[in-house]
Amino acid sequence: MAAPLATAIGIIVVALAASPADAAELSGNAALTSDYVWRGSTQTHGDPAVQAGVKVVGNSGFYASAWGSNVEFAPETHASSELDFTIGWGKRVGDGWALDLNVLHYRYPSTTVDLDWTELNGTLAYKDRYWLSAGYSNKALGYDGSGVYTQLGARFPVNDRFRFEAVVAHYFLDDEVVAEDGYSHGQLSAIWAFKAPFEARLTAHATDADAKRIFGEDFAGSRIEAALQASF
Repeated sequence: MAAPLATAIGIIVVALAASPADAAELSGNAALTSDYVWRGSTQTHGDPAVQAGVKVVGNSGFYASAWGSNVEFAPETHASSELDFTIGWGKRVGDGWALDLNVLHYRYPSTTVDLDWTELNGTLAYKDRYWLSAGYSNKALGYDGSGVYTQLGARFPVNDRFRFEAVVAHYFLDDEVVAEDGYSHGQLSAIWAFKAPFEARLTAHATDADAKRIFGEDFAGSRIEAALQASF
């Protein structure tokens, strides 16, 4: 499914770039992190990760992006890389409010088993300070079962260079996905924008006991993540 999505992203990029009425804006990001933690669980078995992405956005709000990282799952999966392809729309919808809707496809090209899956996501944000998001998939985490991921987040600027970000979330999962109804996790980050376009980030992650039973003690629980990231 990645090929059609990558093709669709390419079509959107070309269309946005070619339309004078809908000039495209290209941006990118890169990060070096001590641990790739996604929704509370490590995706690299606690090892460092190198990550990078690119995004193109039109004036209409339609956008396409691609992002990648190294991963390390169970040995039998032979997973070593992750590629995410997104097509979506985001726009200001009122005084201080913004809405983002997208389709996100997770792909693991090096695996010997089928881990790929797709998710529908929506995020409602207020004044770039608070956000509520939800994501649905009928093949959550690559299993043949549905899941709904919900997240509530807040950003607390201290000054122009320093801010805190906090997130609490719950992942509702069918029994067909895992032998639990889901799990909860939270995280607290301190971000220092010490020199544009670079930022340093320190994040404390924690999950509940259900996450440990689902993913194992080595992948869930409490952990600290440090990262150096840049946007351009």
